[in-house]
Formats: sequence, C-alpha cells, structure tokens
Amino acid sequence: MTTPEAEHSPSDAARPEERLERAVRAAEQALIEYEIAVESFRVEVENFSRLHHQKLGPMYARLDELDAQIAEARAARTGDPEDVRKAEEARARVMPMPGVEELFHGWMDGDGLFPEASAMLTDQPVRPPQRVRPSEEARKLYRELARKAHPDLAQEDKERARREEFITRVNAAYARGDEAQLRELAEEWAAGPAPEERGPSPSEELYARLEWLAQRKELLALVAQDLEESAIGSMLRLAPDDPDRLLEEIAEQLLAQVSEREAELAELLG
Repeated sequence: MTTPEAEHSPSDAARPEERLERAVRAAEQALIEYEIAVESFRVEVENFSRLHHQKLGPMYARLDELDAQIAEARAARTGDPEDVRKAEEARARVMPMPGVEELFHGWMDGDGLFPEASAMLTDQPVRPPQRVRPSEEARKLYRELARKAHPDLAQEDKERARREEFITRVNAAYARGDEAQLRELAEEWAAGPAPEERGPSPSEELYARLEWLAQRKELLALVAQDLEESAIGSMLRLAPDDPDRLLEEIAEQLLAQVSEREAELAELLG
C-alpha cells in the first residue's frame, strides 16, 4: 500500500524545476549557436562587400562617367532642353562628394580613377584586393571560443563583463581572419579561470531567463533578415561556396557594358 508521504516525495517535487532548468540550458546553447551563425554570415557579408567595392567600384564609376559623357554629347548635338537636363543630371551623379576616397577605398578621387583602377579597366596588372575571408581553421577556432566564452553563460556581472571583453577581441580577430590571434586567445581562455557551473535556480528566475532568451532570439532574427535581404547578402547567397567567381562574372558583365558605352560615345563624337 502506498502512503501519502511516498506519493509526494521531495524528488518528485523537484522534477518540474529540473525540467525547466534543462530547458533553459538547451535554449542557451541554441541561442549561442544561432548567434555564431549570424555573426559568421555578417563577417562574410562585410568581407564580400569590401571585395565587391574594391574590385567593381571602379567599373561602376567608369560606367557613370561614360553615361554622363554620352548624355552631354547627345545634348551638344541636339540642343534639346530635355537632353540638356538629362546631361546635367547624369553629370551630377558623378560629381565628387565628401569622403569619396574613403567610400571607394582609395580607388578614385575628385579627379577620377587612380592608376590601379585604370589598370583594372584595361586588363593590365593590378594590385588584387586584400582577402580577409576567414580560413576554415579560423572559423573552427572562432566557433569553439564563442561556445566556451559566450557572455550569456555567465551568472555574475563580473564574469559577464570579463566574457564580453574577451568575446569582443575574439570577434575582432575573426573579422580580420587573424588565425594566429585566435590561437593566442584560445590559449588565454584555457589559462584563465574556469567558468562556474550553473546552480539550481528558482522557477521564477528560470522563466524570466527563458523569456530573455526568446527576446534575444527575435532580435537576432531581425539582424539575420536584414543581412539576407541586403544587396550584398543576396549576392553572396547566390554563390556562397565561390564568391570570387561571382565577382569575376559581374566584372565581365560590367566590362562588356563599358565597351558598349565607349562605342556609343565614339559614334556620337565621330
């Protein structure tokens, strides 16, 4: 016969809270993995954007300049007020703006293209854009460090601050693709204080924790959506395994457009 005391043992009473704690731990790990994925994609988008501007920026600038010259030549030939207006608008689009050198990473200034950019347009040797896409080993090191040192695993403010400072350095090294620095950071973390194990928490605190994790996931989802829907993100998703080849294909298309514009301009001026 089962007694009332046996029906309500202390172990039975603790089970709901234990299940809730396991749910919190699972949610924490899921959020960390999601943050790693979002951060990795953000770095890929930024690196691809940099390469895109370095390699294709001069070609876009050349096309804008040719469009302005074509519009001006057409306006000079016809004298039509509408053609004059279009020529003025086309020229305004290529007028130098503040910070143009920074915007194009040193490829052009107010007077036009730098030698490196001109060489690229004429198929002459040119300094290649700097590759900063992290290597596979760098990605592996980054994921391991992010999982071990993530601030969300801290239970005290002091420990959270330490982890946040450390992860900031990890993210910076990963964005540069600095594999050596990531290795040094891995050694630094291994030599530092071991993270404390999470102890039992009241149910109210665990529920609050789950709510915070859910809110954080929603914010990250918005960041991921913005990255995926951005122009560079959309381009990168077309060729995630070989983005360099995608840039080459776009460059070929732009060079063909440059040739067409130059032929059209020559005909107008001839």
